[in-house]
Amino acid sequence: MMKEKFEKIERDILTILWKVDRFYILCLTVSLFMLLLGAFSCAYQIARGIGVSGKTNPVGWKVYITNFVFWVGIAHSGTLISAVLFLLRAKFRSRFNRSAEAMTVFAILVAGLFPMIHLGRVWKFFWLLPYPNQRHLWVNFKSPLIWDVFAVSTYLTVSLIFFYVGMIPDLAIAARYYKDKIRNFFYKILSLGFRGTEREWNNYNQLYLYLAAFATPLVVSVHSVVSWDFAMSILPGWHTTIFAPYFVAGAIFSGSAMVITLTVPLRKILKLENYIRKEHFDDLSKILLFTSLIVTYSYIVEFYLAFYGENPFEKELFRFRAMGDTKIYFWIMILCNSIFPLTLFVSRLRRNIPYLFVLSIFVNIGMWYERFVIVTSSLSRDYNPYAWGGYAPSLIEIGLTLGSFGLFFTLYLIFIKIFPFLSITEIKEEEIN
Repeated sequence: MMKEKFEKIERDILTILWKVDRFYILCLTVSLFMLLLGAFSCAYQIARGIGVSGKTNPVGWKVYITNFVFWVGIAHSGTLISAVLFLLRAKFRSRFNRSAEAMTVFAILVAGLFPMIHLGRVWKFFWLLPYPNQRHLWVNFKSPLIWDVFAVSTYLTVSLIFFYVGMIPDLAIAARYYKDKIRNFFYKILSLGFRGTEREWNNYNQLYLYLAAFATPLVVSVHSVVSWDFAMSILPGWHTTIFAPYFVAGAIFSGSAMVITLTVPLRKILKLENYIRKEHFDDLSKILLFTSLIVTYSYIVEFYLAFYGENPFEKELFRFRAMGDTKIYFWIMILCNSIFPLTLFVSRLRRNIPYLFVLSIFVNIGMWYERFVIVTSSLSRDYNPYAWGGYAPSLIEIGLTLGSFGLFFTLYLIFIKIFPFLSITEIKEEEIN
């Protein structure tokens, strides 16, 4: 009886691989079009100079750094959700861990492009890497760009290892399931000869536990480094100690929303309703609600600290955010990140799959605008009123932003047709227990 259950689980998850339907082709075509739009925008900026991006004198950091922080937040939450839920032995983790880990790897790859694009001369990116050279030059460790290089490269390495190690048993199952030579050889190579012996499982479980325990504090520390890009400056609105926990909570919040955004349509398309059930979304939406409350608390504390103190520049900045040129973006941020998620206190809505999908999209929009408000408002209202100025995104920046989403979705759509979307071994373990 148990053997038949295991075979059904393998068949249901593995038969969806390598099959391409019309809807999949449509989604892939749209994402590729967005990717080509981003590539064209990047090529145009390289040919004409970074001035075409809408860069102004007071606002040197703009949509590019906004996108960088947004995608780093999406990336950080994926491994954090998977690792923390594994350490806490949360059973619903097996329905979302593979999608969250894949999301992490692809999002960090996308995020790593924007510091290079922000340089203007993309082909000089190697100047950010500390390596011995004949010019006797060394990187400037006081530059936030250098911090980002180390943060992204470190996190990408650990996340990729964590993601790959978690797939090894499933890759061995796929190698046994597919009989044709090409796919069998492909999965055998990737599974590293994993046979499922007792000794191999003991070693695998110890390694996976170690990686989960190692990844959890790394995520917190790395995203804190990203927040220090802002907090180490003296600009009003940036120079605050709340930024590290604020950014970490925001990363988990936006990442949880992105997991829902990705999982809901794929659950329907891949016909996995029997495996990803409403109660699993209920548990995930509780994480979304909890982190929303933390982010909302951070918003309140920011305003309280600004108006409690006697710094007129801080007061002016937060007044400007709520009532100045950025007010539309600010109130979109409040609605999407603080007001709409409160509806998740209603248990019926936590199990309403279409509602969660729409809410997750609003949360992603709100979190992007949050980063945009943080980046641009402080630069627009410095200490010197003479240097104040406005800023609006250019078409090139919009094209590159759409291109980043196109690259992310293209990589993700390719992933779901090559590798198992759900963890087969963990679902089997749940059946045994």
